[in-house]
Amino acid sequence: MKVPLAASMAAVFVLPVMCQVSPETGVASWYGYPYHGRTAASGEVYDMETMTAAHPTLPFNTEVRVINLENNKSVEVRIMDRGPFVEGRIIDLSHAAARALGMVQPGTVPVRVEVISIPEVETTDRFAVQVGAFRDKGSAERVRMRMQARYGVARLVMRDADPVVWRVWVGSEASEEEARALSQRLRQRGEKDAFLVRPGS
Repeated sequence: MKVPLAASMAAVFVLPVMCQVSPETGVASWYGYPYHGRTAASGEVYDMETMTAAHPTLPFNTEVRVINLENNKSVEVRIMDRGPFVEGRIIDLSHAAARALGMVQPGTVPVRVEVISIPEVETTDRFAVQVGAFRDKGSAERVRMRMQARYGVARLVMRDADPVVWRVWVGSEASEEEARALSQRLRQRGEKDAFLVRPGS
C-alpha cells in the first residue's frame, strides 16, 4: 500500500538514479505528543497528522519512501526535523505515516528508507552542527557568540519562513565523521539539541 505525499514546500529535483543515495535499512520509530505543535529543527511547526519525518542528516524537504519490512507497506514522507537520537534507529515518523505503515501499536519496526528527491539548493563541502533555532535574531546571536567563543566557528543561517527562523550552526568540518564527533562533544557539554547538518541543509 502506498500513501501519496503531500505537495513539497520547496522546489526539488528527482534523482535520475535511485542508488545515487544508497537506501538505508534499520529501525523506524514514530513521535507525536508532546512534540505535536512545537517548532521542529527546520523551523516549521510539527504536525503529527502530516506525512513528515525526522532524519539525522538528510537535507530538509528531502522526500523519501519508507518501507515496512514486516508487512511491505510503504509511505512517502518529507524530512522536516532531526532525529531519532537512539542507537540503531534511522528515521522518526509522524503519527500519520506510522499509521499508514501499520506500526503505531508496536512503536518500532524494521524499515528500508529510499530517497526519492532532494532539495535543489546550493551546497558547500563543509559539515556543521546545529545547536538551536530561534524566531528572535537577538537570541540566536547571543547563542552564536557563546558558541564562537567556545568553539571558534559559529554562524547564523536564516530560514526564510513565516516567521523567519534563525538557526545557529557551529563548526566547519571537512567530513561527516568530524561533525558527528563535534555534535557528541556539544551534547556532552549540555547542548542537548545539537545535531549534524549536511552541506546544503
